[in-house]
Amino acid sequence: MTLLEIRRAVRGLASKRHAAALQRFFKTGPGQYGEGDIFLGIRVPRLRKLAGMLHAARSNDIERLLQSPAHEERMLALLVLCGRFSRGSPIEQRKIYRLYFRNTQFVNNWDLVDLSAPCIVGSFLEKKDKDPLIRLAESSNLWERRIAIMATFHFIRNGKFSETFRIARLLLSDEEDLIHKASGWMLREVWKRRPCMAEKFLRRHYLCMPRTMLRYAIEKMPSAKRLKYLSGQY
Repeated sequence: MTLLEIRRAVRGLASKRHAAALQRFFKTGPGQYGEGDIFLGIRVPRLRKLAGMLHAARSNDIERLLQSPAHEERMLALLVLCGRFSRGSPIEQRKIYRLYFRNTQFVNNWDLVDLSAPCIVGSFLEKKDKDPLIRLAESSNLWERRIAIMATFHFIRNGKFSETFRIARLLLSDEEDLIHKASGWMLREVWKRRPCMAEKFLRRHYLCMPRTMLRYAIEKMPSAKRLKYLSGQY
C-alpha cells in the first residue's frame, strides 16, 4: 500500500461515536496529558489486522504515518515497526531504533509508549550500553521519561532487573502521575518474579516514593504486607 492507500484504509475503519469516547478516556482536553490528540475511533484489534497487511510498506511512509496528528495512525505505524523489529536483522533493527528515537515526540500517549518501548527500545538495548535510558529518564518530556521505565519491561521479562531499579530511582521525584504508575507497575513486575529484590528496593525507598508508585508496586502483595508499607511500618 502507498501512504495514501493506508490512510484511506484507516479512515474506512473510523467511528465518530467511538472517537468521542476515546477523546475523553485519553484526556485530550485543555491542560490534560493528551491535550490536542485527535482520535478517529478505531479499536486496536482492527489496527493490528491492518498492520499485518503492511509488511511491504515503505519505511518512509511508515515514518510519515508515525508523524500523523491522528492517534490511530501513529499507533498503526508503531505496530508495523514492532513487527518489523521482531523479525528484522540487526541492521534493520538499528534502523528502526534510530527512526524511533528521532520521532519520540510523536510517541506521545501512554498506550503508544507501552506498546513500543519494550519491544523496540528495550529489545535493542538488551546487550548494549543502557545510557540512552538515563538520558530519556532525565528528559523534560513526560513521554520520554515513560519510555525509559517502560523499556525495562523487556529486561524484566528476561530476568534482568537492575535497570528497572536504576530508572525507578531516577524517577522517584517525578511529578507526573503517569510516571508514578509506570514505575510502580514495573516494580510490581519485578516483585512477581523476584520478590526479595523488589522488596529490598522498596524498603530503601518507599517512605519517599510517590503514593501512587508505591500502591502500584505493592498491589499483588499479601494484604498484611501491603498495610505495613502503606502505614510506614517497615
